[in-house]
Amino acid sequence: MGKIQDLFKYRFFFELRIPAYIRQEYLQESVRKNDFSLKIICVIIFASEFFNIARVLFWSKSGLASQNNRIYFSMYCILILLAALWLALRRPLRHGPLHVQWAIQYAVTCLILLWNLVLNTYDLYREPAAGTSVLTTALLGLALLIQSPPCYSAAQFVAGYLLFRVIMAPLLDTGDQLNLTITFAVALAVSLAHAHHISVMLKQQKQIVEMNAKLQELVHQDPLTGLLNKTTVECWAEQLLQRPEQTGEATGLTLFLVDLDEFKEINDRYGHPCGDYVLVETAEALRRVFPDATSLGRIGGDEFAILYDRPLTQPRAMALGRCLVERLGKIRWRTQPLEVQCSVGVCICTQSQCTYQHLYAETDHMLYQAKKAGKGRCCVRRLENSERSPRQKV
Repeated sequence: MGKIQDLFKYRFFFELRIPAYIRQEYLQESVRKNDFSLKIICVIIFASEFFNIARVLFWSKSGLASQNNRIYFSMYCILILLAALWLALRRPLRHGPLHVQWAIQYAVTCLILLWNLVLNTYDLYREPAAGTSVLTTALLGLALLIQSPPCYSAAQFVAGYLLFRVIMAPLLDTGDQLNLTITFAVALAVSLAHAHHISVMLKQQKQIVEMNAKLQELVHQDPLTGLLNKTTVECWAEQLLQRPEQTGEATGLTLFLVDLDEFKEINDRYGHPCGDYVLVETAEALRRVFPDATSLGRIGGDEFAILYDRPLTQPRAMALGRCLVERLGKIRWRTQPLEVQCSVGVCICTQSQCTYQHLYAETDHMLYQAKKAGKGRCCVRRLENSERSPRQKV
C-alpha cells in the first residue's frame, strides 16, 4: 500500500511538470493564448468598470461625497489602470523573450485575482450578505482563459486560497467557506486539466513531426546503408546539371559509379549476413573517402554512386578511386579478410546541356571498362563541349 501511495505522489509530481523537450513549445503556446485571453479580459474590464464608474458618478445620490463610493471608484480605476498598462506593454513585449512575456502575463493575472479578492472582501465588510460571486467568477474565468505551467497554476490558486482564509473567510459562515473552498479546488483542477491537455497535445505534435521527419528520411535513404537511394541521387544530379552557368566559374559535376567485384561469391560463401555487412562497410568507406561529396548513394544491389557538384581533376578522381579500392580491401568478417574489391567508373562533366541519362551512360561505360581491365580498377573520362575526351585507367 505504501508503494502505491509513493507511486501516486511521484506521478502527481510528474504531472505538475512540463517535460523539457516540449517546454519551449508549451511556453510559446501559453504566451499566444494568454495574449488573446487577456485582450478579451481587458475589453470586459473596460466595459464593466466604466459602467461602474458612471454608476458611482452619475447614478448615485451621494456621488464621490461618500467614503464608500470613493473606495469603489478607486478600486474601479485601479483595475482599469491595470488593464490599460497591460495593453500598453503588450505590443513592445512581443519583441521580447518568451519567458519575460509569460512572466508579465502571469503577474497581471495574479493582480487581477488579488483585486477581485480585495473587492469581494470589502463587499462582505460592507454587506455580510453580499455573497462571493465576484471572487467565484474571477477564479473560474482565470482557470478557463489563462494557461500556465501546472506548478505555477497551483502556486497561484493555493496562494489565493490562503489569502481567502486569512482576510475573507472570517466574514463568511461555514457553508459559504466550504463553497468557496470547493470553487478554489475546482478552478485549480480545471487549470491543471487544461495544462495536461495542452501538454499531451504538444507531445503528440512533436511525435508527429519526428515521425514525418523519419518518413522523409526513409523516402530518400537506403534503409540498409543509410546512403541516399537511386531516385534521390538522380534528382540531385538533375538539379546540378540544370544550374545556370556562372561567368568566370567552373561549372559541371563529377559522377563516380562503384560496383563490388564478385559480390555474389561473398554471399554464396559466407551468407547474406556477411553480404549485408560488406554493403554497410562499403557505405562507411564511401563516407570516409568522399567526405566532401555532394551526395553518396546506393543505386543498386552492390552498386554505389558518388556525386560532386563540381568538376574534379582527373588525377584527383583517380586518387579517390584508388583510395576507395585500398580501403575496401581491408574489410574483415569475423577477423577473416574478405579481400573485397571494386571497380570504379568516373565521368567529369563540363558539357553544357548534358542530361543525367547521358552522364550515367558514359559513367557506366567507364565502369564497364574498369571491370573489363580487371578487378580493383578505376577508369576516368571527361565530358566536354569540344573535342572527344581522353580516357584514363588506373
